[in-house]
Amino acid sequence: MGTRILTVEDDERIRQSVRLALEDEGWTVVEAASGEDALNAFTREPTDVVLIDIMLPGIDGFDVCRSIRRASDVPIVMVTARADTHDVVAGLEAGADDYLTKPFAPKELSARIRALLRRARSLDPGSPQMVFGDLEIIPDQGVVRLADEEVHLTKTEFRLLVELASNPGRVLSREVLLERVWGYGYFGDGRLVDVHVRRLRTKIEPDPANPSYVVTIRGLGYKLKS
Repeated sequence: MGTRILTVEDDERIRQSVRLALEDEGWTVVEAASGEDALNAFTREPTDVVLIDIMLPGIDGFDVCRSIRRASDVPIVMVTARADTHDVVAGLEAGADDYLTKPFAPKELSARIRALLRRARSLDPGSPQMVFGDLEIIPDQGVVRLADEEVHLTKTEFRLLVELASNPGRVLSREVLLERVWGYGYFGDGRLVDVHVRRLRTKIEPDPANPSYVVTIRGLGYKLKS
């Protein structure tokens, strides 16, 4: 089965231009003009990537993202007409893996989606097991346990944790993490890293406000304590 992309956009002109750009890449595009239509389409057919506009009639893009994320780890890109921090962070906190700001070039959209598809399909298993105190990571199985309790992470959160765990005690900059986890650097945004680190901490840290595993090295980046 070929790659299927669900694009959720209420503006018909934008939706058509996105569909044409994605079809030029050889991908199958499923269109939805509202949040309700998007959730119905996602339930009916498997999708490899979901592209969601934030401003939608009825159910907004944030709620669509949350609903899909509760059911699936499919890569999600949020689209916003504003680059302000609130919209970007809120979209990432809702569970999106990446975001785009309108207007965007078709080549940039295609590049983002290709990067997401590469990451979703080619997770390097790394070492069979990594243990840091009560935190256990098994890359081969996609499993993370904290004090013997399994922790559910999204694919992006899992890749981020594995990357940090593969370099214990070493500080990794946001730029390095963008390249290794998201698959690109020059058009990436450090907020992607910061928000995903924050989400990761809420799941693996006994006290997220005072992290004991993933720590911030001010002005440099993040590291996982060895």
